[in-house]
Amino acid sequence: MKSKEHRFWIAVPPWVIVGAVAVLMPLFIIMSLDSINRQKAMATQLLAEKGDALIRSFEAGVRTGMGMQWTSFQLQKLLMETAQQPGIDYLIVTDNKGTILADSDPSQIGETYGTELDLAGISRSRQVRWRQIANPDGADTFEVHRRFEPSGEPFEGFREDWLFAPPPEVPPKGAVPEELIIFIGLDMTPLSAARSEDKQRTLWMTLIFLMIGVSGIISLLTAQGYRSMKISMLRIKALSDRLVETMPIGLLVIDAAGKISYINREAEMILQVSPELVLGKEAAGAIPQPLADLISLIPRKEGVLEKELECPISTGQTIPLEVIAATLREEDRPTQEGRVILFRDLTEMQHLKREVAKSQRLASLGSLAAGIAHEIRNPLSSIKGFATYFRQRYRDNPEDVRTAEIMIQEVNRLNRVIGQLLEFARPMNINLQPASLQAMIEQTVKMIEDQAAGQGVIIQTDLSPGVQDIEIDPDRMKQVLLNLCLNALEAMEEGGSLSIRLVQSDEKTIRIDVADTGTGIDKQDLARVFDPYYTTKPSGTGLGLAIVHRIVENHGGEVRLDSEPGRGTTASIFLPCEGATS
Repeated sequence: MKSKEHRFWIAVPPWVIVGAVAVLMPLFIIMSLDSINRQKAMATQLLAEKGDALIRSFEAGVRTGMGMQWTSFQLQKLLMETAQQPGIDYLIVTDNKGTILADSDPSQIGETYGTELDLAGISRSRQVRWRQIANPDGADTFEVHRRFEPSGEPFEGFREDWLFAPPPEVPPKGAVPEELIIFIGLDMTPLSAARSEDKQRTLWMTLIFLMIGVSGIISLLTAQGYRSMKISMLRIKALSDRLVETMPIGLLVIDAAGKISYINREAEMILQVSPELVLGKEAAGAIPQPLADLISLIPRKEGVLEKELECPISTGQTIPLEVIAATLREEDRPTQEGRVILFRDLTEMQHLKREVAKSQRLASLGSLAAGIAHEIRNPLSSIKGFATYFRQRYRDNPEDVRTAEIMIQEVNRLNRVIGQLLEFARPMNINLQPASLQAMIEQTVKMIEDQAAGQGVIIQTDLSPGVQDIEIDPDRMKQVLLNLCLNALEAMEEGGSLSIRLVQSDEKTIRIDVADTGTGIDKQDLARVFDPYYTTKPSGTGLGLAIVHRIVENHGGEVRLDSEPGRGTTASIFLPCEGATS
């Protein structure tokens, strides 16, 4: 019997829904149309007021120019500059017959405009009038017009001969006052977009309120379905608890006594704390101090606190956080105020911002580099030719020969720099083919072992035999390894140890470490070592590591540097091995 009653009250009769919709639909439609009309009227009023304000601003500028005895050129320039402000389509000054005396488009001066309007009536009134002009190529234009009186009286100084011909040195006396009209066209693109958005929002709100109203009526008519609704609420609560627990934003709830009453899983991971150590404890001692300090800053009434801060955590690291905090009130206990704090880790976002900024800088430098390199190379060839000629011509003079040879050496060095510059600037083509990283590292070691021995540097290799061949560009990857090894040797002029390690980090990544025991890199320089032309070496070009970074990125990999002054540097290359070949 109970089961039948339960099913009866859950199954809502269709006529109840139809009746609720029939009652509420006209009401919400009227409310929606009224809201849309009010928004349209308000937007129109705002545009009209904006146009009037711009006209008064332009009149003030002209009034100032009259006091300074401006010429027609300066007045026209003022008009054109005013029309270039955001949201202004055009600015026109005509006489009471519609002849254009000044226009933001100088080519229209002398034409007629607004003849379909009552220009005589407009020129005799300071009342602001407006109209909407259709634009088939885009958003409509909202045009505001009225009498033009920069001096508060009919404008006697604005004459047609000032605009159609170069201004005379002294304006003629006794000029007849002109009744002028000013038209200003405002771009309705933002208004149209906002109006469309408001319509959509109003329609959605209408539908939502309609559904809420229908639900309310149904709830009143089905009061005996309380048990089923209670079950539904319990399910919703369980779902919300699950969402709060698993959402990718940290959540802390502080009760009225200043103790932590809830912490979700993301907050535990960000702050590196366990719930057993913080729940029920004073916030000032259980969470990082910057977060605890925010509690006293949270507004007591409505409003939220938004802030970005650097937060030290238990591991010793300091992470950037974006924090939103607000007061939490319980309806049944209005005097008990808690605090809710939402926060997220911005480390990855800041890293992505830096990467985007770096990519933009590299793109700009690449375009600039290509143009500069082509402009410099031709004069260098001529300089080298003349230097070679003078070396032969004055071969009997050792000092002149030595000077010419220095010139040739410097030209060759500049040519090498330009070659690197062009290589960096042009699009990089990667020719992928199966290759052995072990063999590539061994070949690189062979190329530098004589230089290393001459500097007293010991080379050590640790090449894991389990690393498979992968799809890479052998020539480009040799260039990467050689650049890193040569940088390491330059950092160990008085000897040391160079270690090259090859290992498969996981199923998807192969790692190559090139470590030295050289001078190391300062912390402030470490973040910029991959920027083009940034170098700490007196004779460096600053392109070596930039090219390394670019080659590895084109392979879908990543380069990281870990360095400490006086203890050496480790360059780590991470390459994807999805294309591994057996």
